Amino acid sequence: MAGAIKKSTHIKGLAVCTKPHLEITPLYNRILRVLEKFPKDYAYRKETEKLVRNRLKIVKEVTLALIKTDDIQAIENKIDCGQVEELIIQAKNELSLVEKMLVWKPWEKLMQEAPPNQWTWPPHK
Repeated sequence: MAGAIKKSTHIKGLAVCTKPHLEITPLYNRILRVLEKFPKDYAYRKETEKLVRNRLKIVKEVTLALIKTDDIQAIENKIDCGQVEELIIQAKNELSLVEKMLVWKPWEKLMQEAPPNQWTWPPHK
């Protein structure tokens, strides 16, 4: 499929992105910048940083190869989480969540203690 241009995503309402690296790279970089404001030992930060850095590395590596092959599918195959258009949507959603979590600060202690049986099932009467 080298040299082929994707004509459709085959997903209703999702248009083809001809230069996904130009759209997804800034999203990944912004996610990483916002994550830097989270505590270093916070699990969500560590795991999300690992995932985003890996995907960003793949996009950068493939982008260099795209100059020669123009095969967008290489990004899709290496990341293996959907089409590049879906990856862009995932990145936008992750960025939205990261920005909200920065406001919510879920790593801080609760304002009051949780009820004793809050996490048991079935609920006690």
